[in-house]
Amino acid sequence: MNPIKTGIAALLLVSFVGVQPAPAQAQARDRRDRAEDRWDRREDRRDRLENRRDRLENRRDRLEDRRDRLEDRYDARNEYYASERDYVFAIAQALRAEYLEIHRAGMVLQVDDAVLANMYDHLVSESPQRYREWAELRIDALNHALEGIPPDRIRYHVCFGSWHVPHVADAALEDIIDLVLRVNAGAYSIEAANVRHEHEWRVWQKVTLPPEKILIPGVVTHHTVTVEHPRLVADRIVNFAKLVGRESVIAGTDCGFAQGETIARVHPQVMWAKLEALAEGARLASKELWG
Repeated sequence: MNPIKTGIAALLLVSFVGVQPAPAQAQARDRRDRAEDRWDRREDRRDRLENRRDRLENRRDRLEDRRDRLEDRYDARNEYYASERDYVFAIAQALRAEYLEIHRAGMVLQVDDAVLANMYDHLVSESPQRYREWAELRIDALNHALEGIPPDRIRYHVCFGSWHVPHVADAALEDIIDLVLRVNAGAYSIEAANVRHEHEWRVWQKVTLPPEKILIPGVVTHHTVTVEHPRLVADRIVNFAKLVGRESVIAGTDCGFAQGETIARVHPQVMWAKLEALAEGARLASKELWG
């Protein structure tokens, strides 16, 4: 083999393999940079997903803590009194002092009961008797707290919770109405305008409102942002008036439009529009009922 030719061939091979043209080097660097950018973006995305997961887990923990606090509030633990009855009546005695002060100040006392209906599903799952015993004890305690206040100065509101959830576990009014009417109040405020409870006007076809009592059915609701038409409001009022008597109905809202200052169920403009519809509907109903 000619050594000169061999050396030249080797030199050419080195030049061809080891020294690439400048454009090829630039393309290789560009591909490498793009690959590194893709890797960095994947890392950033992974970090964002992990952060989101951490936030969701923290939110879940906060919700679980809130649930536990609510459960304690609904059926708080007795760590001091000899019996559950002693414990519940001690709470009633403390509330009694506040109720009397409200009455002495010349105001109407409204008791918002967010427990009677909301504990129904949970306790009935144990047994219907367990719920009845639990509820009757608390109704008796509430009546103790109301002693000395004329019934016509007391309103009792049954709350199913104003939060926007499916409400499929809500107690049926027919299952708790006897407990509601045992409260020594002059007026009973119930939900009757939302899609979960509107049909329950039929309860009053079978249940008689006691004499001298007033029914306050909700005729506008916090559950939707749609403003009820005044004619619909009037129809609802007239329907209840025909069932319990025109003198025994006051038009109301299903529940509060806000839960505290920072949790509004609907925008304030919607709240006022619904109240305007309630007032106009009441005028229409009064004209129809009273002439």
